[in-house]
Amino acid sequence: MARIAGVNLPDKKRVEFGLRYIYGIGPQRARHVCETLKIPAEKRVYELTDDEVMSIRELIDSLYQVEGDLRRTVSMSIKRLMDLGCYRGLRHRKGLPVHGQRTHTNARTRKGKAKAIPGKKKPTR
Repeated sequence: MARIAGVNLPDKKRVEFGLRYIYGIGPQRARHVCETLKIPAEKRVYELTDDEVMSIRELIDSLYQVEGDLRRTVSMSIKRLMDLGCYRGLRHRKGLPVHGQRTHTNARTRKGKAKAIPGKKKPTR
């Protein structure tokens, strides 16, 4: 089992897809890592040698900000917006969509479960 950046990569998956389990590495970065280190596209994670795992680990550490550091950076950026009191910070603080989406309908993921309004009855059919 390969462990990179504190994440256990799934053994049965191809390396390019297994690397995506690391927070901060998506399709393009995973492909870039595989191309840079000349890892074949069809190779599985359990087929990696210790040297290949070490080279992947070193490349990711040197080029990308991943896992804990990236999570900390993102949360600090959001906290900075909230402290400034700018529009995006206020939307984060209120738990509403930040990037201009509508809230009259939809936005349930961000707003949470719908709350009933006291004194208002559901219309009967």
